[in-house]
Amino acid sequence: MSLTPFTKQQLIPQEEKLEIARHKSELFIGLPKETSFQERRICLTPDAVNSLTSHGHRVMVESGAGEASSYSDKEYSEAGAEITKDTKKVFGCPMLLKVEPPTLEEIEMINPQTIIISAIQLKTRQANYFEALHKKKITALAFEFIKDDDGTYPAVKSLSEIAGTASVLIAAELMISSQSGKGLLFGNITGVPPTEVVILGAGSVGEFAAKTAIGLGASVKVFDNSITKLRRLQNHLNQRVFTSTIQPKSLLKALRRCDVAIGAMKGRDRCPIIVNETMVEHMKKGAVIVDVSIDTGGCFETSEVTTHEKPTFIKHDVVHYCVPNIPSRYSKTASLSISNIITPYLLQIAEDGGIESSIRCNNGLKHGVYFYHGILTNKAIGEWFGIPNSDINLIVF
Repeated sequence: MSLTPFTKQQLIPQEEKLEIARHKSELFIGLPKETSFQERRICLTPDAVNSLTSHGHRVMVESGAGEASSYSDKEYSEAGAEITKDTKKVFGCPMLLKVEPPTLEEIEMINPQTIIISAIQLKTRQANYFEALHKKKITALAFEFIKDDDGTYPAVKSLSEIAGTASVLIAAELMISSQSGKGLLFGNITGVPPTEVVILGAGSVGEFAAKTAIGLGASVKVFDNSITKLRRLQNHLNQRVFTSTIQPKSLLKALRRCDVAIGAMKGRDRCPIIVNETMVEHMKKGAVIVDVSIDTGGCFETSEVTTHEKPTFIKHDVVHYCVPNIPSRYSKTASLSISNIITPYLLQIAEDGGIESSIRCNNGLKHGVYFYHGILTNKAIGEWFGIPNSDINLIVF
């Protein structure tokens, strides 16, 4: 029996398979003004707009959209953007970039088959939001879901860095405020005991809060139930800090002594309450709590949502700062951060010939898609709201 290297089928002339050339596409991006309460950020800076327009893309900016982030219409205009006061015109663009997800009224203004790139903020969504996207056959991508090559979520990480750093700077301000502060300087002054900081959570927020507090000379204690996270935090800080799993006795001891407590815990649905009211009662008079976890419920039992206009309240003689969306307070920094993440993706989408072929080539971007031509493609959202969903890999080949 002769063993031929080919089967009879393989020896028959085959049709030639050619790789289809990818044609560049031109993007037409709309940047509407944010209308959500306390939202001051914008997705693209004038520099990013300049980068896009120099590649032949069109960007339409609603007049005043960048003002809260200290970017004027003139700067956008000089960068090559088209400025308009007509909100409907901006929402009529084939691709929309927003920080907050569009409202139901805004979705009404959007044309069918539009591409929306925004945050999703799942905890604040309702089923009718997804129904509205379905009706308009919209393709939607969420910042929070877009993955980097190394498997991390760049937008989430970046905003966590801002929130973590800011939490310490906010606490430093509150400790010297004339109304409630103890007049303590957040620093290690010779002959003066250092400020004591307790951080709950060893994720990105906790890590950057620890870095900032250490940089200001504070004594830092970090609590988390994950030894892996605590170990990673130690390695990233390049120095040893007090770390512990969450044991009520040792946590209470640390809270009694601390000047600042920062809540940076995360939960799958609601953030777990780590510090009960009795523990807060035992804290020093004039101590400061900054609950960064408040957007998922807060990890201090005494936490209540506050606003940027009236950010604090006092309970049991402890100052509480519980503003969700801390990065919006630093709108220019946050806008730069979002813009730096999103611009390379936009240029890549155009290079690949549009969103369709781009999500075929880029798994990280594909991961960000939660609606594809009106079909829900995110299993977690489907289960959360009880909406039928399809695997994007079965739709996009």
